[in-house]
Amino acid sequence: MALHRTYSSASSGMGVGGECKETFLELQRKKTHRYVVFKIDEKKKEVVVEKTGGAAESYEDFLASLPENDCRYAIYDFDFVTEENCQKSKIFFIAWSPAVSRIRAKMLYATSKDRFRRELDGVHYEIQATDPSELDIDILRERAH
Repeated sequence: MALHRTYSSASSGMGVGGECKETFLELQRKKTHRYVVFKIDEKKKEVVVEKTGGAAESYEDFLASLPENDCRYAIYDFDFVTEENCQKSKIFFIAWSPAVSRIRAKMLYATSKDRFRRELDGVHYEIQATDPSELDIDILRERAH
């Protein structure tokens, strides 16, 4: 049973739905999810979980879950093998703000991002992308190594 606490933000007015942190912890600690996509619910004035991807889903599945013309926040658990042949994992926070999305949406996501990002303790890297080319898997690989 999910707790629906809301963490409010004085600066942006956007709260963070309690399920956001819980879902993030499931990804981080239990490896239940490969990724989580979050959206701002303007009626509730809070960030909510829109979609989760199972541990077996691919990076392509993740990219396909991002809307072409609207902003989102996302967390992606990137698994890789080091040069020493060690299996590692790094958590990426992605601020997706496509160039074609509404100006109001871009502003809302931009002003709420830092506060939301701080709620997710344990993120290793952050990527801001306005175009799919900025989310190429090689960019994650380079950042993670």
